[in-house]
Amino acid sequence: MTISGTVNAILRFNVDRDPERLALKYRAMRKSPLGFLRGTNHLFCETAPDSPLFRTVPAVWSCGDLHIENFGSYKGDNRLVYFDINDFDDSALAPCTWDVLRFMTSVHAAAESLGFDCDAASGLCDGFLAAYIGALQEGKARWVERATSQGMVLKLLEELTQRKRRAFLDSRTLSHGKKRTLRTDTGKALPVTREERKKVAAFLARFATRQPNPDFFALIDAARRVAGTGSLGTERFVLLVEGNGSPDENYLLDLKLASPSPLARRFAALQPPWKSEAERVAWVQRQMQAIAPALLQPVEMEGRPCVLKELQPSGDKVELDQWDGKLGRLQDLMTTMGEITAWDHLRGSGRRGAAIADELMDFGEDNTWPAPLAALARECAAQTRRQWDEFCAGYDGGRFGIRS
Repeated sequence: MTISGTVNAILRFNVDRDPERLALKYRAMRKSPLGFLRGTNHLFCETAPDSPLFRTVPAVWSCGDLHIENFGSYKGDNRLVYFDINDFDDSALAPCTWDVLRFMTSVHAAAESLGFDCDAASGLCDGFLAAYIGALQEGKARWVERATSQGMVLKLLEELTQRKRRAFLDSRTLSHGKKRTLRTDTGKALPVTREERKKVAAFLARFATRQPNPDFFALIDAARRVAGTGSLGTERFVLLVEGNGSPDENYLLDLKLASPSPLARRFAALQPPWKSEAERVAWVQRQMQAIAPALLQPVEMEGRPCVLKELQPSGDKVELDQWDGKLGRLQDLMTTMGEITAWDHLRGSGRRGAAIADELMDFGEDNTWPAPLAALARECAAQTRRQWDEFCAGYDGGRFGIRS
């Protein structure tokens, strides 16, 4: 009677997390292989094979946790709308093949829950890979604009462009005359304790004194944020602040603990020194994205590194299940995501140890690596499925017991 090695690794990694949100994470991981892959990047970094595909290729600034659901639309600090990679918690300097491998693994892992077969998954991966290679060969970092986007991405960008601040606030808060409070009944936030609110208020008060407009950051309400899968259970808050005036010019902020990157641990020899994990996350995001979200910056709360930024709604992601059996919709999406991945890699080229753009362009011309990498993605997807089966066998209502 033993707990499997997979379950043990998961329990060890999540040992210090908030139990309430950790239970939500485990339930999300149990739903599908993709949900499991999203929640166990640490396991992927530990168990993906040691391949020559990682040893003699250009190093890039990497998202570190690239998968099919880690792209989304957002308003940049210039208030324009962009579609890009949107999660950099596990970012690191890594072989350029790593992000590509993890993304293609996620496509195979998504096949069952999204309703397409293995051959279709391989075809979608081929499309992603071709777009990535083509963008590398061009050597120019572009970005996705509403005028040039298509299909599911265009729909998403149009919806965000048309959304008003008041409608977004109404979806996350309750109005009481001229005052708002955060909602904790929608599954996106949970109440804070008195101690947590006191801690957050003290942090924000100190932070505000160093800002040009301190009144903007006057705290109105705080809650524990529920978002993503991999980070569920880590210390994370949504903050309702005064902004440019109550009630409809209030702002929502995201304050999140920055944890060590498992990808940085795997490729430790490549990493430059950082002042903090929060500096790493914010710096890499600013390098890779065409325009970063508003207010993005590293901060400290009670001596712990955190990342602060304007809240970006979790709903601003492509609804993958809306492909409606029309594979062309997903193929167009793969092309867009492949190009974005290459553009983000190119944008960080030559910075703090990353390969220069010329090296990436030459790598794009090399035809010896795409087929082996696609085969490795299928192998990693099969391994993910086996690990998911072990996880599900040990799962018991959000807890883990002994299994035979």
